[in-house]
Amino acid sequence: QVQLVESGGGLVQPGGSLRLSCAASGFTFSRYFMNWLRQAPGKERDVVASIGESGEITYYADSVKGRFTISRDNVKNMVYLRMNNLKPEDTAVYYCMTHLDDSEYWGQGAQVTVSS
Repeated sequence: QVQLVESGGGLVQPGGSLRLSCAASGFTFSRYFMNWLRQAPGKERDVVASIGESGEITYYADSVKGRFTISRDNVKNMVYLRMNNLKPEDTAVYYCMTHLDDSEYWGQGAQVTVSS
């Protein structure tokens, strides 16, 4: 079955960096867009970044452009989110997600807390 497992979250000071990883299994990873979304307390879940099948196409939310980088490794079936210059407003649970046919698949989420 499809599985997405995030790792790499944690507590970081403002201005710091983290890299989130998402391990994918149960589907042909290289054929699908992959997405990172986040949900802050009391807010809706929003797309942070997306990446096309080969990695050539990327999308970023305006709030993270220039600070976050999405990448993927189609050999290891991994997708990454490198987050630099983190701000307190980046505090959220971060999710890895993909669409397969008519269904969405989500990881369990990784907590990122940016605080001094």
